Amino acid sequence: MFLCALSSVAITLGIVGTLVLESWHFFENVSILDFLTDTQWTMLFENPRYGIMPLVAGTAVTSGVALLVALPLGTVIAIYLSEYADPRVREILKPILELLSAVPTVVFGYFAFLFVTPILQSFLPNLPGFNMLSAGIVIGVMIIPYVSSLSEDAMRAVPVHIREGSYAMGATRLQTAVRVLIPSAFSGIASAYVLGFSRAVGETMVVAIAAGQQPNLTLNPMEGAATITAYIVQVSLGDLPHGTIAYQSIFAAGLTLMVMTLVFNIAGYLLRKRCREIY
Repeated sequence: MFLCALSSVAITLGIVGTLVLESWHFFENVSILDFLTDTQWTMLFENPRYGIMPLVAGTAVTSGVALLVALPLGTVIAIYLSEYADPRVREILKPILELLSAVPTVVFGYFAFLFVTPILQSFLPNLPGFNMLSAGIVIGVMIIPYVSSLSEDAMRAVPVHIREGSYAMGATRLQTAVRVLIPSAFSGIASAYVLGFSRAVGETMVVAIAAGQQPNLTLNPMEGAATITAYIVQVSLGDLPHGTIAYQSIFAAGLTLMVMTLVFNIAGYLLRKRCREIY
């Protein structure tokens, strides 16, 4: 059992070590200041520039749109399943909802490109075929099961006497859910939000298919852009010789993505700790 637990730590350290080592060789040739501040990412051009900001912006925008879709919908679904749904209905709906997480992401990508984008274009005629809005919406739908299922589990774990005390004070089901259960279960709900964000940031195929793969420094979701994961997929096709700057840039981009996810997870941990102290 100890070896099994240690294996996960060893694998994590191996991943981090690989990213840091290859990124170190990359930063020996590219200034880290240019990497963090340059506004162009033209790695395959004759005069390459390695500014990560366009990829970071694309990742942030698609993830932000996804969270705007998934967090409210997932929380509302969790409230319904926890407080309103009949037990038999819950036993049917929850597995069906969780089946969304079993759908291959490439299917979601083509769904965004061939179905969601034309619908959005009927309301937004100037919307290009490749855009971050449809990709973000579909990623949001894709991570709803993570948010709703974990949030519902956290809400159902709240002791019954807390609910009964709220009802005894004359509160309705909605008031109990919003003002009592969510604050009491916010530690678990925050964990669901963090997991949903991590899943959105790491999504690859949806953004590669629906958002385009052209680095574009913009915060407008109605434009196309490339994300960090889409770039890694684009260039990791076996055509780049090992040891080149272009090859090492893959690991620098991956390290940036890992740092973004780590920062958000640390923020979520501090938020959960703070909520435990309050409630």
